[in-house]
Amino acid sequence: MQLILTSLFRADWTVLLKNRRSLVISLALPVVLLITTNSARGTSRLGGAFVIIGLCTAYGLAATSILGYGLTVARDREQGVFQRLRVTPAPTWAIMGSRLGVQVIANLAIALVVLVVGSAIHNVAFSAGKYLLFLLVSILGGAVFLAIGQTMVGLLKSADTVNAAARIVFVVLIFLGLSGQSGVLGSTWESISQWTPVGVVMTLFAGVLNLSAWGARETLSIVACFGYTAFFAAIGIRWFQWEAR
Repeated sequence: MQLILTSLFRADWTVLLKNRRSLVISLALPVVLLITTNSARGTSRLGGAFVIIGLCTAYGLAATSILGYGLTVARDREQGVFQRLRVTPAPTWAIMGSRLGVQVIANLAIALVVLVVGSAIHNVAFSAGKYLLFLLVSILGGAVFLAIGQTMVGLLKSADTVNAAARIVFVVLIFLGLSGQSGVLGSTWESISQWTPVGVVMTLFAGVLNLSAWGARETLSIVACFGYTAFFAAIGIRWFQWEAR
């Protein structure tokens, strides 16, 4: 079993590294947002440095989990990769577990890069404990977006359809995050956006960077993250098909 898991993990890691477009988007978008919001007006408009770092990290995780993971799984299914893997001794849980494990590592790397770059741009320093908490939140936040990606793969069979749907969902998440935090659409829309998947993940990131301001909203955001993950994962697993037809 150890040999099977090692082989699967190595293969999935190679596929992730070859998917350069997803990796570039996942790293470039949050860094670009960090740079473009690095002004007194932009920082105050979006709620401060901690909120901006959290928001940018959430976007990075969403990019690699929804655009990257979802599209890769859909393409592999369409090309018959899963069909061939299922005739091997590898159990189904190992096949999907390996892919998810690779994505968790990618999420941790993205979160670490964004935190380091964000702390440098906004001239703030974080303790080792906050780095650890930030990485733990990236696992939970990444699970939310991975579950959303799994849902799209479960409900949509064509890789092209998954690709189009993933792009739409990603754009919607960006819009919800930026418009909600800036408050340009009013207090009602701001309140709604705070409880969307990107809103609760961003809240948790900002919360662990500023533990003194932790309150009921941050605690409820943890509950919301688990709820989103369970809901979307249940749909994605229930309707997932190993073959495109």
